[in-house]
Amino acid sequence: MAIWKGIIGEGFTPVDFDHYVRQLNFGNWRPQFVVLHNTFKPRFSEWHNITGRERMKNFEHYYRDEQRWSAGPHLFVADDLIWVFTPLITSGVHSPSWNRFSWGVEMVGDYDMEPVNVNVFDNTIAALTTLHAAIGLDTQTLHLHKEDPETTHDSCPGRNVNQAEIIARLKERFSQRYAGEHNLNRLATMREN
Repeated sequence: MAIWKGIIGEGFTPVDFDHYVRQLNFGNWRPQFVVLHNTFKPRFSEWHNITGRERMKNFEHYYRDEQRWSAGPHLFVADDLIWVFTPLITSGVHSPSWNRFSWGVEMVGDYDMEPVNVNVFDNTIAALTTLHAAIGLDTQTLHLHKEDPETTHDSCPGRNVNQAEIIARLKERFSQRYAGEHNLNRLATMREN
């Protein structure tokens, strides 16, 4: 069994998530891009059957005790909160080829079967904007899980998720939030200090 890295297990509003990420130090591990997933199970329609904290504990049991992995994805994005699971300052386990150098972000829902929930989508854009700004990632580097050549999840994050739309919204939100910041590396450096 791999050594378990632990979880944060806390849910944040988009504003609070941005404040949380600003206080992190990304000196020891810096991802190269974000990989977007969907949870598949639970579906969005099932998410609120239990509390988010219970979900985090259930995911911890699943990834640590059943899968025997060292970690799981970094975020679970719901309609109400952005849940930090694996600490953002360490690698997670979410995509076979890319675990060591990417953040894993799970959108709550089965987006082959369900339409993308508007609030999940908006919170996902907010979370992605914060992550890209935190370390100066290019928005064009966003990957979908199904693009990993070693994955068996050939539809994730689901056929109802449009990568071009997400990147366009991400760029739009980024320019709105960080208007006047011409250098992403400068912004990322400011957040590290």
